[in-house]
Amino acid sequence: MKFDELQEKVVSWAIERDIVKHSTPRAQLLKAMSEFGELADAEGKGNLDDIQDGIGDTLVCLIIYSHFYGLTLSSCLELAYNEIKNRKGTMIPGGVFVKEEK
Repeated sequence: MKFDELQEKVVSWAIERDIVKHSTPRAQLLKAMSEFGELADAEGKGNLDDIQDGIGDTLVCLIIYSHFYGLTLSSCLELAYNEIKNRKGTMIPGGVFVKEEK
């Protein structure tokens, strides 16, 4: 199934269950942060099944969050990619990205 189709299914699911009706962008953002914390916990434990579940749960919350603003994750990702696609630099040991000077 394509990502855009899955996004639509998640939004429909959330509408059918009155999640959109009785929630707010803030509530969905806080839920996404909670799910992200669970993802971090799964990473710390090295549990791949829980990592996959945490990524999915976080995405569900972000899809619903973006729906409140008439956005999709695809459109947000496209915007972010267009901002970084020509960025030059490298990741150094320790996990810091150093941008190449223009």
